[in-house]
Amino acid sequence: MVQRRRLSVFSLSFLDVMSCGFGAVVLIFLIINHDTQEDQEVVNDDLLAEIRMLDYQVQQGEKNLFELIETMDDINARVEQSDENLATTQSTIETQQSRLEELEESSIAKTESLKALTADIESREDEVNRLLALKAANDGAQVRAFEGEGDRQYLTGLKVGGRNIVIAVDTSASMLDDTIVNVLRRRNMSEERQRNAPKWQRAVRTVEWLAAQLPLDAEFQLYTFAEETKSLVDESDMDWVPMHDGQALNGAVEELRTIVPSGGSSLAKLVLEVRELSPIPDNVYLITDGLPTQGENPPRGATVTGKRRLDLFGDAVNRLPKQIPINVIMFPMEGDPMASAAYWNVARVTGGAFISPSWDWP
Repeated sequence: MVQRRRLSVFSLSFLDVMSCGFGAVVLIFLIINHDTQEDQEVVNDDLLAEIRMLDYQVQQGEKNLFELIETMDDINARVEQSDENLATTQSTIETQQSRLEELEESSIAKTESLKALTADIESREDEVNRLLALKAANDGAQVRAFEGEGDRQYLTGLKVGGRNIVIAVDTSASMLDDTIVNVLRRRNMSEERQRNAPKWQRAVRTVEWLAAQLPLDAEFQLYTFAEETKSLVDESDMDWVPMHDGQALNGAVEELRTIVPSGGSSLAKLVLEVRELSPIPDNVYLITDGLPTQGENPPRGATVTGKRRLDLFGDAVNRLPKQIPINVIMFPMEGDPMASAAYWNVARVTGGAFISPSWDWP
């Protein structure tokens, strides 16, 4: 029997083969790893360069961003300033436009006023021509004649004129005399003697003198005022009365002769009547001797202080239309020192005249 040889797996040939295979694997690994490291180094350099480029770009971008922010802030500031300038300019334009409109309206009003004045001048010229013709026809005749020293206007500077004229005479008790004692004494006399009191007769003659100076084409109103205001023209209904033939004027003067001065005086009620006239007077001729003693209502006490009388005067004057000249003929009363100054100031402010005539005027 033949003896078989035992087989060994780990023979020299097998080990050689395994060693050669392992060596081949190591060699391949070394070759591949070296190439990978070189490729990685190349890739890392490129990435680093890109990162540095990106960092530079970021820095430049931030710098540019700051510059843009500053530029935007400056632009915003300029825009705000421009808005303010625009608002100011618009406000100025609106103001100028408003002024222009006012000027245009004023110009239109002045043009219309000029046309009205031109028409009024033409109308007055026609009226003047008519009056000149009337004067020539009447040869200087007057509606009323006044006997005395003639035309004494050169002594007073008081001229009677206008189309609408008011004569107002104070008929309070103080018109009986110049002193308080004599006023009290005359109040106890007969009515005939009171009517013939020298001071009251001077007032009546003054009204006659004014009436004689009224223009022929005028319209008039003759008032008496004491505690109440009354028109002496019959059926006038407190309105203007044309001169015409002078019959109404003569009747009013004759009615004045029959009046007996009495009571207190209310200038306020006279002013209220004057304000109701339409058109307003061209001239008011006021004959009085002192400040009023009451307003629209009777006084509460029996006496009135000088200060209170001055206040009543101021209240009445403040109600007068400002464009009416007030001409005052003053017969001063004892114990009323502020009256002359107050009435003088009213005449001065309104463009009228103030006189305190001598005992023999008119």
